[in-house]
Amino acid sequence: MVRRPVAWVAAIVLFVEAIGIALLNWFLGVVVDRQDMSLAGLDSDMMSVSSKVGGLVFGLYFALCGVAALLVAVRDRAPGLFGRILLISAAVVHGLLGAFTVGLVGWGAFVFMMVALGLIVFTLLAFDRSAGPADAAPGDGAGGKDGNGGANGGTNGGANGDTNGNGGTGGSPVTAPPTPSAS
Repeated sequence: MVRRPVAWVAAIVLFVEAIGIALLNWFLGVVVDRQDMSLAGLDSDMMSVSSKVGGLVFGLYFALCGVAALLVAVRDRAPGLFGRILLISAAVVHGLLGAFTVGLVGWGAFVFMMVALGLIVFTLLAFDRSAGPADAAPGDGAGGKDGNGGANGGTNGGANGDTNGNGGTGGSPVTAPPTPSAS
C-alpha cells in the first residue's frame, strides 16, 4: 500500500515547513529590528515583534497539521473531524501560497508547494471514511447498502451475505447451479 508512506512523507514535509516558516519569519523580524527604519510611519519594533509572533503562530499551525498527518500514518485510518479540517485548511493554504510564490519566489517554490498540496490531498483521499478499511475484500461480510445485507445482500450465502442477511456486497443474489439429474 502506498497510502501510509505518503501520509508519513506529508507529515515530515509539514514539520519541515513549520520549522522553516518559523525561522524565516524570525529572521525577517531580526532584520527589521536591526535596520531601525519605519514603513509608512509604522514602528519598527512593532513590525519586528509581529513578524516573530506571526512566524511562531504559522509554524505551530503547520506543526499541528503535521501531527494530524502523522496520526493518520500511525493509525492507518482516516483523520477525525478536527484533523480533516486541519488538513483541508492546509491544502487550501498550500494552494494559495503556491499561487503567490510562483510570481514572488519562482517556479521551484511553486513546485514544492504543489508537491506538498498533492501529498496532503492524497492523504485526505486515500483514507476516505466512507470506503471503510482498505483491506476488506468484497465478499467478506463488510458490504451491503446498509452494512447488514441491505438490498440484495440476504439469504443466498456466498459473496452476497450469510443466511441471516448480514454482509454481502449489495449486488445481485447468487443462485446455486441446478443439480445434475440421474436420468
